[in-house]
Amino acid sequence: MAKEPKTRPTDASVDDFIAAVEDPRRRADAGAVCALMAEATGEPAVMWGSSIVGFGHTDGPTGDWPLIGFSPRKANLVLYVAGFPGREDLVAKLGRVKTGVGCIYVNRLDQLDGAVLRDLCDQSVRAIRARHPG
Repeated sequence: MAKEPKTRPTDASVDDFIAAVEDPRRRADAGAVCALMAEATGEPAVMWGSSIVGFGHTDGPTGDWPLIGFSPRKANLVLYVAGFPGREDLVAKLGRVKTGVGCIYVNRLDQLDGAVLRDLCDQSVRAIRARHPG
């Protein structure tokens, strides 16, 4: 049985959340990533907890979690993009980023290769849907 994560979907407005991002560049980057991820998943943006915008969901080994998502933090824009074969190669082509286990930390979206970012999102969504159908 999967452990229920503390971060759950809420009814909070994604538009209001993005509009409240203090830094204008981070706010614009959040809006652009929001549109890209909505297109990549075919799912609407939903607030997960108070600071994560997620798209779709999967009932994986750690419980319910978005297929992909992001969070516009003060220090950087955090992208939640799961692993899949070839992820590291795509991340290396993406541009100036730092990575964690399932996170990609972006300082400025305009420093990234947009086509690679789109491919990264598309492949991540396909991989998760293949691992956890339904």
